[in-house]
Amino acid sequence: MVLANLKDVLTKANEEKYAVGAFNATDLNTARGIVAAAEELNSPVILQFAEVHDKFISIETVANMYLHLAKQSSIPVVVHLDHGVNFETIMKAVKLGFSSVMVDTSTLPLKENIAKVQEVVKIAHCLGLTVEGELGVMNAEDGSGRLDYNEMTDSFTNPDEAKIFVEETQVDALAIAFGTVHGLYRGKPNLSFDRIKEIKEQVGIPLVMHGGSGLSDEEYRQSITNGINKINYYSTMAYDVTNKLRTFLQENEEAYLTDIDVQVQNFVKENIMEKIKVFGSAGKA
Repeated sequence: MVLANLKDVLTKANEEKYAVGAFNATDLNTARGIVAAAEELNSPVILQFAEVHDKFISIETVANMYLHLAKQSSIPVVVHLDHGVNFETIMKAVKLGFSSVMVDTSTLPLKENIAKVQEVVKIAHCLGLTVEGELGVMNAEDGSGRLDYNEMTDSFTNPDEAKIFVEETQVDALAIAFGTVHGLYRGKPNLSFDRIKEIKEQVGIPLVMHGGSGLSDEEYRQSITNGINKINYYSTMAYDVTNKLRTFLQENEEAYLTDIDVQVQNFVKENIMEKIKVFGSAGKA
């Protein structure tokens, strides 16, 4: 299967109202589990590497591993840079062969955010790559999962600003703030499905949910019904797989490192398959 970009997998998702899972990985075993889950369910998938994870593994190593997996896969695999903050990192991803990049300059004022994203879009689109932008600021950007409902609505993405942002940047997908947070939730999520719908009516393009961990199946489905087409999911999977691995090691004291490799792939695959089914992308490859 040819390496895919966001347009390849999200155009159909947008038309048919389902979402494609975007799953982060920081090692080969996790990445293998993600792709295996998508292959078994004949689903497109977005394999992501976040810039902040470069402390665990280099982007050069990731590119070699993930691009190989994508090109050998039987389903469309997007290799995507998640939360690209520094222009140098984004350009490195482009040079290394990533098929898609996210420009995260959402903490800047609207005009500055637009200008930064425009710069990347101009380069990426010339090379046939896709770009995700972000507008609005999610709480708990540190990954703590903290919720501050007194502040949440103030940081939601503004529908009118979203229209301006999309028109001026020509991004292929837009990450929006509507109540989700990064990391594991410490309280009950307070999502605004109406805000998703309002933004969708203004921009029309695929919308992205960040902080997709810890939601109920119904919250995922409601988000998708109102316009979400890409769901970023990582923290809950990483936490659940770690706990399963801990139990496995306690029950198998003579396990070798290779046994752990196999179990990680299997646990990740099982977890990701559950989400793919909920997101509605199974059978859509």
